Amino acid sequence: MPPEGQRVTRQSVHFQVDELGLQKAEALDGHHLLRSNLVGDNPAALWERYVQLTHIEAAFKTLKSELGIRPLYHQLGPRVEGHILIAFLAYCLWVTLKKRLQALAPGLTPQAVLEKLATLQMLEVWLPTTDGRNLVMPRYTQPEPDQTILLHHLNLSPPSQPPPRIKTQSNEYPQEALRL
Repeated sequence: MPPEGQRVTRQSVHFQVDELGLQKAEALDGHHLLRSNLVGDNPAALWERYVQLTHIEAAFKTLKSELGIRPLYHQLGPRVEGHILIAFLAYCLWVTLKKRLQALAPGLTPQAVLEKLATLQMLEVWLPTTDGRNLVMPRYTQPEPDQTILLHHLNLSPPSQPPPRIKTQSNEYPQEALRL
């Protein structure tokens, strides 16, 4: 380096290459060292297991961040298993959507698609009849134009509207239903 106060120029800065250090670095360039306590296994199989580990870690990262699945503290074994099953199914759907997006709508993420389609909802309208029963009409909201375009790009279509059904008086309104 030039002395303090002097300008840095091509003439004032000098360097030399550490040939031995460069050769050592180049010898390791592009190579990974994987240390394992498994002896006698095929090195290619060990590398494959390591790569699987990175995929599993990425899956857990997706579960925690993108899917928003947080840890729950269950006391009973069946509940723990149920929680793991639901988390796994959510991850499978996430990966399926991601692969579909790569093929049909590159550039979109599963998170963006789910946010865009979040306003699509299903509701039920309960109407009392004169004989004490209820007419239940399940309905899906109609997609907005941008949602329709997105669904078209993904080769998806909203389900058809389900037919109305009659519920007897013993089937009361669900708690969240509005009485008309």
